[in-house]
Amino acid sequence: MTPWTWSAWILVALLVFWGIGAYNRVMGLRNAIAKAYAQLDEALVQRAAACEKLLALLRPRMASEQATFDTLDSAQADALAAARAARPRPYAADPVAQLAVATAVHAAAVTRLMSLVEHHLELATDPEVAPLVDELKMVERQRAFSRQVFNKAVAQYNEAVGQFPTRVLTSFFGFSEARSL
Repeated sequence: MTPWTWSAWILVALLVFWGIGAYNRVMGLRNAIAKAYAQLDEALVQRAAACEKLLALLRPRMASEQATFDTLDSAQADALAAARAARPRPYAADPVAQLAVATAVHAAAVTRLMSLVEHHLELATDPEVAPLVDELKMVERQRAFSRQVFNKAVAQYNEAVGQFPTRVLTSFFGFSEARSL
């Protein structure tokens, strides 16, 4: 074999090893999105459970606010359905976009509920209601942290997918940018 043939084989081997390494890196980052989403999904489920407990206690006491409670129920159902739809592929843009909208609506409904409780001082200081409000606030902080972790994982993945020459490889294998929340 001539030196040029050896050089060509070495170049091909280097490209193959680079391609395998780049592919594995992108797959690792995509798996990191899935892990971060699992934490976020758990926080969304915990928020729904905390809301349910608080609603069960507040419905009989605040009959005049049934419209607010119904709005929260609807927003919660939509958020949980969107979360279920995003579970199989949390790196896909469409289900995550729907989840972003649904969780924003749900967060607004939760904020409305919390303002109602704080507006009624007898409820805010009630020994049954106060621990549930505190639990909901804690779950909201966990959800916000999980969302940050998810968005960081998405940013790292998108950076890797968009870099040249990895961009050539990722477009060949059908990788596309993920969406943050």
